[in-house]
Amino acid sequence: MNISRREFLQMLAVASASGISLSACESDKTSAASGGIKSSATPTSPYEIPVFGNVSLLHYTDCHAQLLPIYFREPSINLGVGPMKDKPPHLVGNAFLNHYGVQPGSREAHAFTYLNYVEAAKQLGKVGGFAHLSTLVKKVRAQRPGSLLLDGGDTWQGSGTSLWTNAQDMVDAQKLLGVDVMTSHWEMTFGADRVMEIVKNDFKDRIDFVAQNIVDNEWGEQVFPPYVIKDINGVPTAIIGQAFPYTPIANPRFMVPDWSFGIRDDRMQQMVDEARGKGAKVVIVLSHNGMDVDLKMASRVTGIDAIMGGHTHDAVPRPVEVKNAGGVTLVTNAGSNSKFLAVLDLDVSNGKVRDYRYHLLPVFSNLLEADAEMASYIDKVRAPYKDKLSEKLAVTDEVLYRRGNFNGTFDQLICDALMDVQGAALSFSPGFRWGVSVMPGEAITMDHVMTQTAITYPTVTLNNMSGTRIKQILEDVADNLFNKDPYYQQGGDMVRVGGLKYTIDPAAEIGSRITDMELDGKPLSATKEYPVAGWASVQQPLDGRPVWDVVAEYLRDKKTISNIELNQPALKGVAGNLGLPN
Repeated sequence: MNISRREFLQMLAVASASGISLSACESDKTSAASGGIKSSATPTSPYEIPVFGNVSLLHYTDCHAQLLPIYFREPSINLGVGPMKDKPPHLVGNAFLNHYGVQPGSREAHAFTYLNYVEAAKQLGKVGGFAHLSTLVKKVRAQRPGSLLLDGGDTWQGSGTSLWTNAQDMVDAQKLLGVDVMTSHWEMTFGADRVMEIVKNDFKDRIDFVAQNIVDNEWGEQVFPPYVIKDINGVPTAIIGQAFPYTPIANPRFMVPDWSFGIRDDRMQQMVDEARGKGAKVVIVLSHNGMDVDLKMASRVTGIDAIMGGHTHDAVPRPVEVKNAGGVTLVTNAGSNSKFLAVLDLDVSNGKVRDYRYHLLPVFSNLLEADAEMASYIDKVRAPYKDKLSEKLAVTDEVLYRRGNFNGTFDQLICDALMDVQGAALSFSPGFRWGVSVMPGEAITMDHVMTQTAITYPTVTLNNMSGTRIKQILEDVADNLFNKDPYYQQGGDMVRVGGLKYTIDPAAEIGSRITDMELDGKPLSATKEYPVAGWASVQQPLDGRPVWDVVAEYLRDKKTISNIELNQPALKGVAGNLGLPN
């Protein structure tokens, strides 16, 4: 259910009278040395954020090609282990609200948590959409002349239109939005040639594509500029790119065969020092590491004023201030799916950052008018695919969502479809964090399915695997998620499993996390082979049926989706963890 913008504004007026605002979405950092800095008067609307300082950076990330407003439920499970336990970004539900001082039942509580999701979504409507994001970007930039718009990557992938236009729909949308600088991850799944074509042609003299950690395999030379220095109101500001370090592991190596990635702390330090040597007074890292990795990098590399991060889709209202040998680095993460716009204002004087203000603004599409130019573009680019995308495949009686460490109802639907259509006893589906939510009573369309499955290597597979091999896969993925050293994490969620029951101890060591594996109530045999359906193999290109066809067939046959039995593992050793529902 959606409400009109007028009704929404009326509701906001009532909420405002009750003391509810967007203030919880901004940093509570108080001015320590802001003498002479002019701030605006008390704002008259949630998006009239006070102007502060003289350097402003706008940031969005992980939009995953979502051009239209969507529903998107935040996770109810986001476990932290080791030094990350019970710390941002590993807080959910009431623990999140308590930590950031967000009022329960407020629109901020809806934007940042899963709590009371369905009822709140019915009242507040959809979020995001590039036309609404564009309106907000223009509004904030008008208040902050000279500001830069940073795109953290995962922009070209995640929709049917992005897949079928070979990313062109999103490239043109970025240009229209006014992006100044970007870095990457899923962009690489369109292949090295396509990436270079866009960077050299579409982005030429428009958007800087930066990545200090991508080098060629043969000579170790930079593939892309490591950074760019921009003048913001007379302040030289360096933006250093940090692409996703594990791209050739998490995604197919054959798509970028000649490029090497990695975290590359030493090179990052060199780039910071080099940019400072060229006169940069502010150094920002535009990162797609994932927040835990960013926090560790901030403790090791000096001279970075802020890391504006992405990849793990964490919406964090207040920067984490990380101390290191050179001072303090701010670490932020700006959510996903065009749902948030981050605004970092810096007070820079005498060549140093003296103070800051940070706001993470939820993009409520009922509150912001759609930008006419962007809306017209979106209608035009989607028009050739409208009939295909709007096909109603089934109706859901419950909310469908993906986010969460172990499973989501839309993930379960995909696992069930794989087992049903492929005739398999088990199924594996990747722990991707992108994919929109569907409300109870809504029709599940092909558009929804494509937001969950639209990748360039979508082939469904059916393989026989031994119990030993199945355990090995689960252990490897669990280590990618729960290794106590963030530099060994890859930032996705646990592989989704259909049919198989198991227990996991996230805090255990690799090889010892997965126990009690059962199929149909019987222990899984180490030597017996089982038919396992899956998709998104990162091996060489495969011929076969794309996963969206399998899921669509399943939905057309079912007609109604209800009573989804969520196949979650039993958890050990995590009692009281603030990343669990609380």
